[in-house]
Amino acid sequence: MAHAAPHHDYHLVDPSPYPLVASIATTVMMVGAVAWMKGLFGLEEGTSWLFFAGLAGVLYSAFGWWSDVIKESHRGDHTPVVSIGLRYGMVLFIASEVMFFAAFFWMFFEMAVFNEARAHIPEISNWADTAAAWSTWPPKGIEVLDPWQLPLLNTVILLLSGTTVTWAHHALQVGDRKGAQMGLIITVALGALFTGVQVYEYHHILHEHLFFNEEAVNSGLYGSIFFMATGFHGFHVLLGTIFLAVCLLRLLAGQMTPQKHFGFEAAAWYWHFVDVVWLFLFAFVYVTFG
Repeated sequence: MAHAAPHHDYHLVDPSPYPLVASIATTVMMVGAVAWMKGLFGLEEGTSWLFFAGLAGVLYSAFGWWSDVIKESHRGDHTPVVSIGLRYGMVLFIASEVMFFAAFFWMFFEMAVFNEARAHIPEISNWADTAAAWSTWPPKGIEVLDPWQLPLLNTVILLLSGTTVTWAHHALQVGDRKGAQMGLIITVALGALFTGVQVYEYHHILHEHLFFNEEAVNSGLYGSIFFMATGFHGFHVLLGTIFLAVCLLRLLAGQMTPQKHFGFEAAAWYWHFVDVVWLFLFAFVYVTFG
């Protein structure tokens, strides 16, 4: 009786080790990151093996867990009701990502808009270094990047990639598999190009000491916000590129049809979200308050 066919449209997943393994691996990875940077548990600063051990566990869990989801789809477990739930889940995930970046923008606008007012608060003005850091934005001595060079190039790259992923999605919907494959190939290549340009940009900042020099003694506020906001966005671009690359491999393997391709649809949603976040970063971090 326990193995009888269900008389409902919902899918009850089989017991899986991956949620527990992923949680443990993520904890190990984050503890390893702190140990790598600061040293913990008798480990010297710069010891990286614990971080990479956790990272390997996370990647293993992600591969196994998502492989199971794909197998469920092939078995027909993703009924229309289940598919709606998957879409709701992706929407909520993107909503959580919106709030994640909202925190960085809040921090940035707090500094960029209210820096002078903050500098005159008694609790801050009594500390000379802190008051000096809040007195101007960007802090004195910071050499900001020219937004119309590398940042503009990356903006064009992401906007173009948003166009190509839409082309690929539409082509798949109408049964044009070659068009979908070509659109995805170009999108993945553009995502990789964006990452390459950002790596070069970071190298330029660090090599030329644009944010960290003898004159910019209070640059930590600007540098922290800049690298946290643009760095986490770059990390999301990298994840989105991997997401789309997996969709490309599945498309080449014939696993997606015009009627059934939510994995690609979710990747496209995620990619458009990454595009929109970058537009806000470019407009405010690089251009308006840069």
